[in-house]
Amino acid sequence: MVKDLFERIQNNKGPLGKWASQAEGYYVFPKLEGELGPRMQFQGKNILNWSLNDYLGLANHPEVRKADTDAAIQYGAAYPMGARMMSGHTDVHEQLEKELAAFVMKESAYLLNFGYQGIMSTIDALVTKNDIIVYDVDAHACIIDGVRLHMGKRFTYRHNDLESMEKNLQRATKMAMETGGGILFITEGVFGMRGQQGKLKEIVAMKEKYNFRLLVDDAHGFGTLGKTGAGAGEEQGCQDGIDVYFSTFAKSMASIGAFIAADKDVIDYLKYNLRSQMFAKALPMIQTVGALKRLELLRNHPELKDKLWENVNALQSGLKARNFNIGDTNTCVTPVYLEGSVPEAMVMVNDLRENYGIFLSIVIYPVIPKGIILLRMIPTSSHTLSDIDETLTAFEAIREKLENGTYKKIADATTVDLDA
Repeated sequence: MVKDLFERIQNNKGPLGKWASQAEGYYVFPKLEGELGPRMQFQGKNILNWSLNDYLGLANHPEVRKADTDAAIQYGAAYPMGARMMSGHTDVHEQLEKELAAFVMKESAYLLNFGYQGIMSTIDALVTKNDIIVYDVDAHACIIDGVRLHMGKRFTYRHNDLESMEKNLQRATKMAMETGGGILFITEGVFGMRGQQGKLKEIVAMKEKYNFRLLVDDAHGFGTLGKTGAGAGEEQGCQDGIDVYFSTFAKSMASIGAFIAADKDVIDYLKYNLRSQMFAKALPMIQTVGALKRLELLRNHPELKDKLWENVNALQSGLKARNFNIGDTNTCVTPVYLEGSVPEAMVMVNDLRENYGIFLSIVIYPVIPKGIILLRMIPTSSHTLSDIDETLTAFEAIREKLENGTYKKIADATTVDLDA
């Protein structure tokens, strides 16, 4: 007898889904209300929010709000209708692409409706079954899912490990010579969980020895790194060596959408072969016009990035001074590593939200190893030094409770029918 397809779903909710009955609505799928910013409402309480990727504080910038509103009034939410190849192409889309390409110092650019599906489709379009992919083992889920579409061989290297990179490039080179294909090397400008920059400068230097093309996902670097904000490649002085540059609008641009930038011949090819865009409705005018305004502010107001980094440095130096482990982040992403179980993590986050009024993202197994709790904070230019002082004081208090067993006692006294 054929097994019911849903039997597995009913019996195994997955490593995160198994916590749904205890976590949903509070620890996962929480509802933040009010105007986006450092201070919001959570379950009727005012909280200090460290979980927004609004790095430059553009979400509620008055010029941004006006541009979005004016675009909505002029065009509505539907225009343009259809895929760009068929009926959804406009001068505004072209203008945004030209300005984005110039900003990241590339010859051409192409808009994507969403970052996640966009980079998946980009990977799919760039390679054939004869080509080899080499990518970081800690790559974002969107990259992993894009690689899964690849019908050829792929190799992962140890995270940011140059020796492992070279070893796998050697393996890929040998295999590509057998298949008659090429090599696509994929990394991130900023790894969004740990906050480390990808070793772009060193990877670009490897091109002198190995023949490969480099795709960089710079979602967290765009707008935050480099002299002009053009990202991790500019920061490391190797933007020219990035063959295909990707970023989303969901971080520094505080919107929806994304783009890829590369030489014109590459973008021209992708325009006609990128399935997620060929068969999808064009990015609506509200987002397109809004992105132009956001990019204008990003270009012309460096004080936004300066304020962001003032807050980043204050938060990270304050954590280090209090002997918190923030790993080796060298970006705005600020992780705090603690030791504890999943139930302890739940109790600790509840304490942070209910008694200290602080909301942040908690990362647990299986995203990170068992026994580790990662508290991930995203400083923005909208935060204040007072916000940082308040958070540092709260962190000292919760660490003491974690270390002296307070959270474990509470967790043990709570009915938990799952193994941590």
